[in-house]
Amino acid sequence: MEQVPYVDFEQAARTGRQAVHPGPELSPGHIAEVVDALRAAATKAPVHVAEVSGMGTPSDALTLVVDRAGWIRAMARSAESILAGLGGRTTPSNPVDRVRGRTIGVQAGAVFAAMAPRILGQFDPFVQPRRLLLVAPNVVSVERQLGVNPTDFRLWICLHEQTHQAQFGYAPWLPGHLVGMMRELLEVGELQDTVTAVTGAAAALGVGGPKERPDATGDRQRSVADLVIDPEQRATFDQMTAIMSLLEGHADVMMDRAGTPLLPTLPVIRRAFEGHRDRGGWSALLGKLLGMDLKRDQYRDGAAFCNAVLDRAGLDVLNLAFSQPSMLPTLAEIHDPQQWLARVAR
Repeated sequence: MEQVPYVDFEQAARTGRQAVHPGPELSPGHIAEVVDALRAAATKAPVHVAEVSGMGTPSDALTLVVDRAGWIRAMARSAESILAGLGGRTTPSNPVDRVRGRTIGVQAGAVFAAMAPRILGQFDPFVQPRRLLLVAPNVVSVERQLGVNPTDFRLWICLHEQTHQAQFGYAPWLPGHLVGMMRELLEVGELQDTVTAVTGAAAALGVGGPKERPDATGDRQRSVADLVIDPEQRATFDQMTAIMSLLEGHADVMMDRAGTPLLPTLPVIRRAFEGHRDRGGWSALLGKLLGMDLKRDQYRDGAAFCNAVLDRAGLDVLNLAFSQPSMLPTLAEIHDPQQWLARVAR
């Protein structure tokens, strides 16, 4: 296995904070109102997620309402934690290593800065204590663009995030399983583009808010997928894709199941947000890095899988997908839920 390089994540955070636009200008009073409203929505959401998901009340996590710079700092810490789990070093071994780590940090920070304006929220299960991040300026920016009811939109976002929190509380083995799969990708073959591997690992293992679907241009830049040349790597990569599709599709389904009786303007929000997704966004950027989101309807496939299982077998059977690693659907089963149902029945 090629040694995971040292990365200066303090440099990554500094670079990202310097490069990112702060977002819409808000008065101190408006900032305080948005922060309070997001915290209230995050507090309200768990009981409704528990009712529709059958996963119980989401496990404890910090709820942090942050600006874009705060999200970048959190992302850098999360990436550092993930890479430590992959065998990466937290300190340089020599001066050359220090310079190289700073260079990678600058490049990683630029990627974080490009992502930061597109993140509405993100549940981070890879640090302790686990954190639910809500990016206030982005929530305000999107609700203004869409012209939706702010109170309903903020709760809708929090329902999605609290579903992710419930998933990882119900499946506490899942973070380690995901990091282990990333380790397999590094062990099976050589990843020649270090920066892509570093930033891609952090982005691939993050679970964010309602996803903006990637554009369908087929424009492929250098990606982790392009670097996967071994069949065993491809199998691991496909399984990671299936897991991310399950997590995001399940969160989309549960946020709407919970939101239907709660949010009078939910149909308006969903229609407006789907149009927003059609314009691309940060998932398109991650798709170019990872090659995971290049299929336009990938997350919709995850939602279709969950809805099919719910219709045919019910909630208890769907939750078996989160019970142990062997019960996770494969990518083929995401596209054909009956295959997974037949395997579960056996």
